[in-house]
Amino acid sequence: HVQLVESGGGSVQAGGPLRLSCAASGYTYSSHCMGWFRQAPGKEREGVAGMNRDGSTHYSDSVKGRFTVSRANAKDTLYLRLNALKTEDTGIYYCAREDRLHYDYWGQGTQVTVS
Repeated sequence: HVQLVESGGGSVQAGGPLRLSCAASGYTYSSHCMGWFRQAPGKEREGVAGMNRDGSTHYSDSVKGRFTVSRANAKDTLYLRLNALKTEDTGIYYCAREDRLHYDYWGQGTQVTVS
């Protein structure tokens, strides 16, 4: 069955970097677009970055220039590099698989705390 597992979250000082990973299993990884989302305390979940099947990427305005999404197809893993972190980047970060214009599988999330 399809499974997505995030890791790499933690506590970091403002300005610091962090790298999140999303390990996928149970399907042909490269055949789907993927997305990174986050949910801050008391706020709605928002999309922050995504990668299409052709490897092209897109970012929300709030993270553009600071976050980078990449993938390692051989490892069925999606990454999100977070640079120049701000306190407002605090939240739970999720990866999700896109299928026919909606996200059908989600990971359990990994907490990022910026102080």
